[in-house]
Amino acid sequence: MARRNDHTREQLVQLTLETVKTFLSEHSYHELSLRKVANMIGYVPSTLVNVFGNYNLLLLHAVAQTLDELAEEAKEAVKDASDPQDALFNLAYCYHDFALKHPHRWQLIFEHNMNGEDLPEWQSQRIDGMTSMLEALLSTLAPERSESDVLKASRVLWSGVHGITLLSVDDKFFTSEPIDGKELINNLITSYLLNWSA
Repeated sequence: MARRNDHTREQLVQLTLETVKTFLSEHSYHELSLRKVANMIGYVPSTLVNVFGNYNLLLLHAVAQTLDELAEEAKEAVKDASDPQDALFNLAYCYHDFALKHPHRWQLIFEHNMNGEDLPEWQSQRIDGMTSMLEALLSTLAPERSESDVLKASRVLWSGVHGITLLSVDDKFFTSEPIDGKELINNLITSYLLNWSA
């Protein structure tokens, strides 16, 4: 077993999160445990508890890493758009594609549970960053709409895109012919925007 001083705290955090990320590229987080992560990096579980606080917070750091990657891809997708409506479609497609590319990491984002503990501020800020991007686009498309309207619309659209993405990832459309999730997203947003921008 490696000793605590074989890595600095920062190196150990990075090593742990990269190991979890690699594991989740092939397996569900359900197959993971504190002991398993510790064994994979050559440390004892108590060392990881000392560094992260508990296993739940270790997983939350893995979620934060995934959200950071998704946020970067989303910024790139929106940046290349020709107008706010195009940006909205790009953002939704980016979300869908990211989930299909990283299904186990994406699943962990939404299944991770704080078990009654408050979500740390650093994680709340990440979530706010993602939702505010969608809100800003909707606000630009219909500047006369109230903040409350924008908030509700953003959650309606995000819920719809998320649901389609979830069914795409799990391949649960229950149809005899293949269904393209992005086509459904296009249908959803197009229909919604007809009313939103009217």
